[in-house]
Amino acid sequence: MLAVSGGAALALSVPPWGWWPLAFVGVALWDRALAGRAAGSRFGRSLLLGVAWLAPALLWIWDLTLPGYLVAVVLFAAYVGVAGLLVPGRSLRSWPRWVALPGALVLCEAARWAFPFEGVPLATVAQSQADAPLAQFARVGSAIGVVLLVGVVGVALSAAWERRWKAAAVALVAVVGGVALASVGPRGSDIADLTVAVVQGGGPQRSQSADTDAAEVFARHVAASESIDTPVDLVLWPENVISVEGPLTASREHRELTALARRLDTTLIVGATEGLDAERFANFATVYDANGDLGERYDKVRRVPFGEYVPFRGLVESLAGEGSGLSARDAVPGTGPAVLRTPVGTLGVAISWEVFFTQRVREGVQEGAEVVLNPTNGATYWLTQVQTQQIASSQLRAIETGRWVLQASPTGLSAVIDPHGTVVARTDVSERAVLEETITRREGRTIATVIGPLPVVAVAAALVIGAWLRARRPRRREC
Repeated sequence: MLAVSGGAALALSVPPWGWWPLAFVGVALWDRALAGRAAGSRFGRSLLLGVAWLAPALLWIWDLTLPGYLVAVVLFAAYVGVAGLLVPGRSLRSWPRWVALPGALVLCEAARWAFPFEGVPLATVAQSQADAPLAQFARVGSAIGVVLLVGVVGVALSAAWERRWKAAAVALVAVVGGVALASVGPRGSDIADLTVAVVQGGGPQRSQSADTDAAEVFARHVAASESIDTPVDLVLWPENVISVEGPLTASREHRELTALARRLDTTLIVGATEGLDAERFANFATVYDANGDLGERYDKVRRVPFGEYVPFRGLVESLAGEGSGLSARDAVPGTGPAVLRTPVGTLGVAISWEVFFTQRVREGVQEGAEVVLNPTNGATYWLTQVQTQQIASSQLRAIETGRWVLQASPTGLSAVIDPHGTVVARTDVSERAVLEETITRREGRTIATVIGPLPVVAVAAALVIGAWLRARRPRRREC
């Protein structure tokens, strides 16, 4: 019961529900479930907690593939089960368990963000805190550092349940210290104002590309762009709202985009796909300047598994059979840095899925990005879980880097997010809308941009190892 309740609390803490204090409750209940338990019981209870957490939080996958949904829930719940094994539940002392559990939670989440298929960072503990005070620690320890603090608050609650006030106080002091460091740490500085327009063409949600008229999607965004109040420095369109076979420059859409950029007298950035051959396509963002001339192009590097490419295609297709809905073509991954150099400044680019990953956006800022762009396409997905979790990820990327983030989606959610992670403006699903705001280009680096997430992972491993070493020593006295 403790494990199921803890998992349910964690599920309800992540978007779209977003009841962020429940993340602390979930960790505390996990700790209570592990106390005094043998290894097999710790694994089983943690696995159960993982299922109760991820089954509702990843429910959107059901609509795409029921077998894939079941595999994802069981696989990632097993990660939580292994994390439970890393906690010395049968120690004669409680405090080694309290030291190990935050570290084990971090290692679990770090593994999920890296494997399989280069990571699947959805329904994460960090996303649960995007609107909470602890999110500001991402400026120091990246999103994985936020996971560590959530774990520490959780064990503080568990210690308080045992009336171990000293242990609870030590944990809370550590959390307050982390948040205080984030509040005084470097966060970048303004360079100049930038007027921006984020375009959302609207249309039905839960639509598949095979059943969608690409010309109609393009026309919606042209029509929406007609409502932009000029002058405007930068206009951002979503991911792959232009879909052509062969080079974009040979298409009718290219001619219309050239005319649109000239008419608005602006820098226009659009997301497009080009069919390369029967087996491959390119997914990229490209720049049109105010003269209608093409500028730099960024090809998406990190592709969506089973969406933009099929791992082990031969095996998977033989098992899935006809009518599986698998993409017939694979996206060709890009190789360039995550930036576009434009007439209005150097802009970081994380296309859709890439914004879920700290390192992709961090790379763009290290290359000089002054604003971060996230052109995306969430039109395929059932419910609003992916869309709201993506907004949360964009908030975390904004805090990590000290940059404004612009997220553009054809059917929502689109948003403008400031460097503190505050959502300044956001659209609703399926509406036609243009978000026009004045933001700032920014320079300078945060601690997280400089050191990245690996130091926090190393601290987590040290906590687990140290806890086991102490747990094996003969008991002297309780702290």
